[in-house]
Amino acid sequence: MAKNLEEAIKAAGSPVKLLWNSASPPAVVPRVVQEFTNWRDEQTAWRRTAVLFDQSHHMADLNIKGPDALKLIRDLAINSVEKFPVEMAKQFVAVNYDGYVIGDNILFHLEEDEYQAVGIPPSINWMHYHAVTGGYDVRVWRDDNSLYRKGDPVLYRYQVQGPGAMDVMREAIGAEPPKLKFFHMTRFTIAGKEVRALRHGMAGEPGYEMWGPWEDNEVVHAALLEAGKKFGMIQVGGRAYHTNALESGWLPRPLPAVYSGEKMKPYREWLTENAYETTSPLGGSFYSDNIEDYYFTPYELDYGRIIAFDHDFIGREALEKMVAEGTTERRKKVTFVWNGDDTAAAYGSLFQDGVGAKFINLPMSLYDTFHADRVEANGKVVGLSTWTGYSANERRILSLGTIDAAFAKPGTEVTLLWGEDKQSPKAQCEPHVQVKIRATVMPAPLVEKARTVYRSDAGVK
Repeated sequence: MAKNLEEAIKAAGSPVKLLWNSASPPAVVPRVVQEFTNWRDEQTAWRRTAVLFDQSHHMADLNIKGPDALKLIRDLAINSVEKFPVEMAKQFVAVNYDGYVIGDNILFHLEEDEYQAVGIPPSINWMHYHAVTGGYDVRVWRDDNSLYRKGDPVLYRYQVQGPGAMDVMREAIGAEPPKLKFFHMTRFTIAGKEVRALRHGMAGEPGYEMWGPWEDNEVVHAALLEAGKKFGMIQVGGRAYHTNALESGWLPRPLPAVYSGEKMKPYREWLTENAYETTSPLGGSFYSDNIEDYYFTPYELDYGRIIAFDHDFIGREALEKMVAEGTTERRKKVTFVWNGDDTAAAYGSLFQDGVGAKFINLPMSLYDTFHADRVEANGKVVGLSTWTGYSANERRILSLGTIDAAFAKPGTEVTLLWGEDKQSPKAQCEPHVQVKIRATVMPAPLVEKARTVYRSDAGVK
């Protein structure tokens, strides 16, 4: 019986075989109602009125406190932390020794020597590993998501966003919401409870992310719902939640680049047999025996704009080499807008005799945690499509991915291959045939406001 990721890889024969044949279900949003109204109305509400997201259950929290807390972060982050005052947050992005992305999270500077990282496990695990093995003078406490923890979370975490978000917050606070730059933090009172808040938003719309002790959860939640009534705010359930990233252009689950390289071996030995990286399934029409073909550079995910060579960090030398060799523009992050007729034909095969296309689940269409579909032009693979689902705002299936720079011009038509040629024992992967679906290359974020106004003060540098 394997005791860690490294042993699990050896037992399976390769990292790809381990993930491709994983029997684990794909990652979901746990303990949140799947639909409060219906997922179509919940999607359109974040563009039209306001929505309330419950983020208390699907992310892990890692608090890092001590004299070396900032040093630890600096040693791992590709972006600068030289200007990182208390009451500010940053997007933390980490790469491996060869410059490939491990993951990202939101990093909150809570107190002078205390930070909190919030996100899905890959980057949280990477920070946790170095905090406990790297000789840093820090203390850590961790609260995993509700699939792993027993009992309630330590903190509740809610987000109000949309065109009417500030009206809702004004009503909830009983005063004018504090005027903050994007990704800056504040405190205020809701229903007599002190709340910490981050000026945030998704898909280009304004909002706040709020948190506090779990024992205040019900009171704050009820007050937010009451405040939202007159402004048409609705709650977003687990089904619609993940589709927000399709419109905002953030690629949530790149395969973490931890499965290869001798320098990464001690980390693989630290990750347990039940770790996210060990059990999560991999799928899609793109198949390679080389796990590194699934990795992304930060430049491919549009993180080149935040890389700062003003400090030493793991992977810096590799990223500098990419710059020197001129390979940073090899692929671009884009949105693939699926052709409606081709998508309808694939979905419609469900109602025909015989074996049809891989079922397209709605609104999120992924049947795995890590996903990679072939994107082709002239019969050759020119890109990978990953995060996939339906947007009621755009009336299309959208997917986020990367494509060769020569095909990245908005409006370029490519062909996406949906379904697996090398089918796996994944429980969600029924017998099917692969189908070709035309797709139009568009920017990521797809929403213009998210590309312009939203990013102008994004708090990630």
